[in-house]
Amino acid sequence: MMKRARKTRGRRNESKYLMALAAACLAFSTSAFSTEGHFDRILPVAGPVEVAVRTGAGTLTVSAGDESSVHVHATIRAWGGLFSGEEAEKRIHYLETHPPLEQHGDTITLGAITEPSLQHNISISYDLVVPAATRLKSKTGSGDQTIRGISGPLEVSTGSGNIRASNIGSNVQVSTGSGEIDLESVQGKVRASSGSGGIRAFGIAGSFRASTGSGDVTLEQMAVADAHASSASGNIALKNVRGLLHAKTAAGSISAEGGGREPWRLETVSGSIGIRVPLDLGFDLHAHSVSGSISTTRPLTLQGTVHHREITGKAGNGGFLLDVSTVSGNVHIDWLALPKPLSLREKAEL
Repeated sequence: MMKRARKTRGRRNESKYLMALAAACLAFSTSAFSTEGHFDRILPVAGPVEVAVRTGAGTLTVSAGDESSVHVHATIRAWGGLFSGEEAEKRIHYLETHPPLEQHGDTITLGAITEPSLQHNISISYDLVVPAATRLKSKTGSGDQTIRGISGPLEVSTGSGNIRASNIGSNVQVSTGSGEIDLESVQGKVRASSGSGGIRAFGIAGSFRASTGSGDVTLEQMAVADAHASSASGNIALKNVRGLLHAKTAAGSISAEGGGREPWRLETVSGSIGIRVPLDLGFDLHAHSVSGSISTTRPLTLQGTVHHREITGKAGNGGFLLDVSTVSGNVHIDWLALPKPLSLREKAEL
């Protein structure tokens, strides 16, 4: 009798456990729902356009199109947690019929939501087609941003997400708390920062300033301009730098190619430094390494007292200051082969 009673109680407990588990699964599925909606607008414009976008969570894509209008395609998503599926659908429907969009002439604002109930568990992603003559300012709490083919200037930030911008006609300022930054073909100044993530910039015609807490910095410049690059933990690679250069990393290597009239200062705590300068370009060298070697393929006229870990001298008749320092790592300076000029026939064939 006692064994039967124990079995009965065990079955009841098992049944209660299964019922509780089923209820938990039902509650989870209810809270984990996701609902989606959309709105589309075509906004007529007459001249250079200024667009401002703000979204708490969501992506942003901007590309160049027709000069007389701005096309807006928005995707609204809501997920469970604070309200039911029916309530989420109501709020999405409200945003579809009352989109967070304002236009005053050629100035357009997207994402300005003031109602507190619409600021939680809802994301809006924007896909914009704008005139090439567009100035953009955008900010997302979390989400990637991609911008292509506009004149700018560009001011872009996100708390967490990647940023990509290409073929921008003027200055670019970008920042992300956590994410990668990729820039290509920028005709103005660049200011880029990432709390955690790499920064890559190619075809930059203006000055360059970049910093990252953790990640590599890569730069290729297309014109004479200053460059500043720093990383707390990451490598720095710089090409075709012909202006003033400051590069610093706590843990990582530095490679730099170019040279001009302005000073270069390269510093790393733990990592090697490699420099390539055109053979016909002289420089004044001050190189220092606490624990590492210093070498060069360029003939040098040494100055002062020669130390095993420190060299001061001139290449050629001297020129721009090359100040190089590493605590733990090697320093090597090499010559940079310049591309052979094209013949008239080769130019005609391009």
